[in-house]
Amino acid sequence: MAEQQQYDVVVIGAGPGGMTAAMYASRANLSVLMLDRGIYGGNLNNTDTIENYTGFKSVKGADLAQQMYDGATQFGAKYAYGTVKQIKVNDQGLKEVTTDMDETFLAKAVVIATGSTQRHLNVPGEEKFSGRGVSYCAVCDGAFFKDRDLIVVGGGDSAVEEGMYLTNLAHSVTVLVRGDKLKAQPLMQEQARQNDKMKFIFNTSVTAIEGDDNKVTAVRTHQNETGEDSQLAADGVFIYVGNVPMTSPFADLGILDKAGWVKTDDRMHTRLPGVFAIGDVRETPLRQIATAVGDGAIAGQEVYQYVQGL
Repeated sequence: MAEQQQYDVVVIGAGPGGMTAAMYASRANLSVLMLDRGIYGGNLNNTDTIENYTGFKSVKGADLAQQMYDGATQFGAKYAYGTVKQIKVNDQGLKEVTTDMDETFLAKAVVIATGSTQRHLNVPGEEKFSGRGVSYCAVCDGAFFKDRDLIVVGGGDSAVEEGMYLTNLAHSVTVLVRGDKLKAQPLMQEQARQNDKMKFIFNTSVTAIEGDDNKVTAVRTHQNETGEDSQLAADGVFIYVGNVPMTSPFADLGILDKAGWVKTDDRMHTRLPGVFAIGDVRETPLRQIATAVGDGAIAGQEVYQYVQGL
């Protein structure tokens, strides 16, 4: 039989939002467990430098993750590894949170803070060369491409920011943008255009990623205006074309929209009493560290009110 431990609150995900919710709930003297499938901090650990979080002119992602974790656990919140596979509500109204470690945790309330992951292009060669030239994390893999010619796919904040990071290592970075303009923040666009190692090709889609047995050698492209197909040589491809929610364990709860994001009200409540959602996993117009932290603060207080009401 799976091991069972009971807490007032289980927070699923230990990114900025999850850690903030854990801090607020534990500071209110609730027993709190944070569960995460990896190291605390989430996508902070894949971000080199952060310049848009209040209180820091500039901070390394991993450093901010550590400071947030220290704050989140100072009032007694616990942290454990585990990938959540399912949530059930039992006859007593307790939430049964089951992980891939064959553990089941009981909780009066649950905060879903699982975030999102990089969307894939789903083109030939992408899966084959994943880890062999195809990457979704410049901070993780950029060091393997020193003095190489790289392609970044995407036109938003992540694509431009990570592309600029890669210029510190690579010989060149070519950004392929499906539309006719960038969607990144104006200041970020200006900095990128001033970088001699970066160039942009617009109205261009990647149709395939090619290589030999060991590594990427080129991408096939389609010019969306002229219809021309061509090939671009490349030693690596970094893909930033949006995000998809990490919500598959919650598909049966009836709390997701058609795209898989969790639906909440402005107090982070889902349609299920005692189940809350925050941060990037939520149906929201902006996904940033600051918004996740704000969501976490609200959820932590709402969780306290919910548990007190029981």
